Amino acid sequence: MTDPLDLLDTASLLTEEERDIQRTVRDFLDDRTRPHIAEWYDSATFPRDLVPELGKLGLLGMHLDGYGCAGTNAVSYGLACLELEGIDSGLRSFVSVQGSLSMYSIWRWGSEEQKSEWLPRLAAGEAIGCFGLTEPDFGSNPAGMRTRAVRDGDDWVINGSKTWITNGGLADIATVWAQTDDGIRGFLVPRATRGFTTTDIKQKLSLRASVTSSLHLEDVRLPASARLPEARGLRGPLACLNEARFGILFGAVGAARDSLRTALQYADSRIQFDRPISAFQLTQKKLADMAVALNSAMLVALHLGRLKDRHELRVEQVSVGKLNNVREAIAIARECRTILGGSGISGEYSPLRHANNLESVRTYEGTDEVHTLVIGQALTGQAAYR
Repeated sequence: MTDPLDLLDTASLLTEEERDIQRTVRDFLDDRTRPHIAEWYDSATFPRDLVPELGKLGLLGMHLDGYGCAGTNAVSYGLACLELEGIDSGLRSFVSVQGSLSMYSIWRWGSEEQKSEWLPRLAAGEAIGCFGLTEPDFGSNPAGMRTRAVRDGDDWVINGSKTWITNGGLADIATVWAQTDDGIRGFLVPRATRGFTTTDIKQKLSLRASVTSSLHLEDVRLPASARLPEARGLRGPLACLNEARFGILFGAVGAARDSLRTALQYADSRIQFDRPISAFQLTQKKLADMAVALNSAMLVALHLGRLKDRHELRVEQVSVGKLNNVREAIAIARECRTILGGSGISGEYSPLRHANNLESVRTYEGTDEVHTLVIGQALTGQAAYR
């Protein structure tokens, strides 16, 4: 079986247009990225020259309408994330941050002038965006952020820092969230702004083919037009995070699928005791259990995608998808590594690279613990994290 998702024929649940989009993305990535991803991961390099090609393909902000965006449905966006993460979580993270955090924050909360200035460039890959919410001391509790913006005449002056920011060192424009006398507000900070600097985080064991940075804001002065006028309170950034989490729950399926496909191919070709290891009961049990988990995760993703396209998707449902699918994907990637034996630690094979990447995916956009408590609150009506 060349695709373990064929076990339940999940492709039959897609429209012809959705299958065409998925196939187009897969073919592009197989040609332009698959031959190089192990090298990019090993050298901790993100292929920036790929960004305009992603824009030309329509992947950047693809689920948004207008301003040069493709305007696809949510399921198509999810399937693109699946294919991207099937290559590497770093590629899907770039597209998620560009489209679901940077662009969505402008598209949903920005002024018409902000949208017209930035969205076409971001959609085309002519500019790169990032999203500054997490701080060194405030990750799961963004309400406690210390970055502060104060009014000075008609301007705003921002001081503070953000960390673990994907695309931070590449970004031409940063969406930065800060405390104000009027609650948490969002601001667009161009890279050239005086007092705004970035520092890339090195020696990562995960998401190596991705740029992760800290943002530093020291007396950053911005005009009143830099504030996102429609965002007020935590509702602004949290709405953006929900968009990104939706892409993650599809992307995790892609990493798991690629790991299982690799294990299946290896098990058929690896001969021990005069027969392929795929003929042994213990190996088949591993493969069967993983295929069931993978197909179940795909069905969860598709169901949530259909809910999102009907504008019926609730926050706790996104948490179910993110928690379940990332957790299952990590387990699948690790189990696939065992089938590969010693070869599994080689960069020639993808499962351990996927497992390492998924450790970051498991943490960002809400940890397992936070999503567990979101689900717990939905079940009990009690907010245990407050």
